[in-house]
Amino acid sequence: MKNFDWTSFTKTIAVKAPLADIYNAWTQVEELEKWFLKKVIFKDESGALIGPKLNVTAGSSYHWLWFLYEDAMSGLIKAANGKDFLQFSFEGACLVDVKLTEKAGCTIVELRQHQIPTDDQSKQHIRLGCASGWAFYLVNLKSVYEGGLDLRNKDENLPPMINN
Repeated sequence: MKNFDWTSFTKTIAVKAPLADIYNAWTQVEELEKWFLKKVIFKDESGALIGPKLNVTAGSSYHWLWFLYEDAMSGLIKAANGKDFLQFSFEGACLVDVKLTEKAGCTIVELRQHQIPTDDQSKQHIRLGCASGWAFYLVNLKSVYEGGLDLRNKDENLPPMINN
């Protein structure tokens, strides 16, 4: 594990959907709630709520809730170019970059989480935990946008699993 990079990771997936649809999947309340989150609140720089079908912009803030977890996450949208790139803070000082490209009839989603601290708790919960979590959510993004099936466990009678 001597050469293992604890400070960043990248996950990539191909989704057979238009690039604009996948950009919206990351930047609109209504779309994020289809595949990723239970509840999304975006506010612009003045603190006004951003509507469910509007794209978030750089300088906006977010408040996210997942199914079966009470802990919310809040952060900032650092960049959003309206087309193929989004960057947001995540897990404190970490950054997540989402880069979209088109290839062979697919939208390629490349997610990079970086600036991960190297203390033991961050190594376990952020580097390893987030890498696993993002892998599932990217597969769920693909599933929802290619066929409509949401793979998340939303049943409060079941414990948290790999699909939430």
